[in-house]
Amino acid sequence: MNIGIIGTGNMGKILIDALIEARAIKPSCLTIINRTFAKAYHIKEQYPSIHIGKTVKEVVERSDLVIICVKPHEIHPILQENASSFTKEKCLLSITSPISTQQLESIVACSTARVIPSITNRALSGVSLCTFGEHCSKAWQEKLLTLFQTISTPVLIENDVTRVASDIVSCGPAFFSYLLQRFIEAAVKETKISREQATELTSGMLVGMGKLIEKNIFTLQTLQEKVCVKGGVTGEGIGVMEQELGDMFEHVFRKTHAKYKEDLERVSEQFKDC
Repeated sequence: MNIGIIGTGNMGKILIDALIEARAIKPSCLTIINRTFAKAYHIKEQYPSIHIGKTVKEVVERSDLVIICVKPHEIHPILQENASSFTKEKCLLSITSPISTQQLESIVACSTARVIPSITNRALSGVSLCTFGEHCSKAWQEKLLTLFQTISTPVLIENDVTRVASDIVSCGPAFFSYLLQRFIEAAVKETKISREQATELTSGMLVGMGKLIEKNIFTLQTLQEKVCVKGGVTGEGIGVMEQELGDMFEHVFRKTHAKYKEDLERVSEQFKDC
């Protein structure tokens, strides 16, 4: 299968690296393009057999599957300009949450899907969120699930939980990375531990915790119960967190959904005549 990738920013590059490392695709079967051509050529230095398209049309015409990895408001003009190149046998895949498969189908005649990846997919791990267009063929659905199973655990989601699912899977690593950085900073500030040692210990703890969950040894709830001995040190720390966190995460979801609503309105305006 030949794959085209439009946009080689952070997530486009992560998908390229992950798919190649997983041996899901050979570099020679990839055609890429980026608004800043230097970024695309930098990737070609890493994978010399990758093809760089001169135009989006060239990328689409060379590819069976086209993955579009640009900002939400940039997708509509790209599709409008190149709609005729998305012939029926192809598949268009968007990785952005504000654009629905129905909106994609309003412009192109091919199969469509939305797969929202996560930075964790770079480690051939984590979850990817899948939604198939109404007219996405069964053959393409199976191909996409097989492809993303090589780098993640694909999970089918409904449109009405797209944002919160994306908050958890895609934004979650950044949210919890921030919390862990604050955890480390507090340890350094309040004790004699060095930043380097605190970072090493925290990273090791996180990896070990992930393996406990991955191997189904403990759930998140039982993990806390096993460590938090009644009347012990951990219980004192949990008590502080219960008091200090308050409604913080509720506020996080409200904020992300407010931004999502803005993006939806902007995108809907673009697609209103389609």
